[in-house]
Amino acid sequence: MTYSMFSSDAPHPEASSLTAFSANQLDRQAEHRDEEAVEKALNTEGTHILAFTEERLVLKHDGQVLDPLFARYELKDLDPDWDEAVLLGYRPNGEPRLAVPVRIAADDLASHYKPADMRSLWRELLLEGEILGEAAQGAALVRWNRDNRFCGRCGAKMESRIGGYKRVCAACEHTIFPRTDPVVIMLAIDEERDLCLLGRSHHFAPGMYSCLAGFVEPGETMENAVRRETLEESGIRLGRIRYHASQPWPMPHSLMIGCYGEAKSSEIHLDAAELDDCRWFSREETLAMLERTAASGNTTPPLGAIAHRLMRDWVDWKR
Repeated sequence: MTYSMFSSDAPHPEASSLTAFSANQLDRQAEHRDEEAVEKALNTEGTHILAFTEERLVLKHDGQVLDPLFARYELKDLDPDWDEAVLLGYRPNGEPRLAVPVRIAADDLASHYKPADMRSLWRELLLEGEILGEAAQGAALVRWNRDNRFCGRCGAKMESRIGGYKRVCAACEHTIFPRTDPVVIMLAIDEERDLCLLGRSHHFAPGMYSCLAGFVEPGETMENAVRRETLEESGIRLGRIRYHASQPWPMPHSLMIGCYGEAKSSEIHLDAAELDDCRWFSREETLAMLERTAASGNTTPPLGAIAHRLMRDWVDWKR
């Protein structure tokens, strides 16, 4: 029987858990959110809050330790906007976690505060594990609420409801809910030649190659989005599609859906408007790039990125 990764078990029980921003273990209690949820949480002893200025999380620091968690009284000098606070959920010990935007600009923060965007929190290892996932949830929801202060139908002011997970127009009662933008990111595999397809976007760092990716369009399945984006960017036709992992991507509020695609053609027809380069790589070449030992100097996205996970798991897949 011919081996195929498209009909075998994955090398991990749940590969999503190995990506950045994915370790959020808060009990969101989504079915129990009500209009008093935020105030109840703020008045609970032991509550901790994540503060956001513009696109960045505010960290307390004393020169050595970075701490993203604030008690309510600690936020006074940052001018928090409590009307836009979001209840993220509850820790296993019952401690509420919230996110709140603050009105003080990042550049005006005192020296014992450090603002950092989501990418920096991950890439610079400023936060890890569960708290990084909580910060991702908070960043996405704070941004969504901020971007929807006014009604898209009549232009009147919208109000935050049920802990920051719904906004209702004060005039026409138009109601909206948080958005998550689905993005497919895929690694096309030529199983006959044992090669994977990687590309370089124009904005990538020199020498970096990654998986192809694109937004899922309205009325489109995940599988067809994988096929369409791969064909548009590289000219490669795909057959079977295998879902592998997902990753919250809070820049600002996407969900990366990682897939493998079975290549049914091999000749690349590059879309130069989308990609700077696109080529096939062997398993050995891909491993060298992942481990930063490639003689060419080529690299991949870092550990924690879902593209890194897709490449690493293909290299490690049990035959």
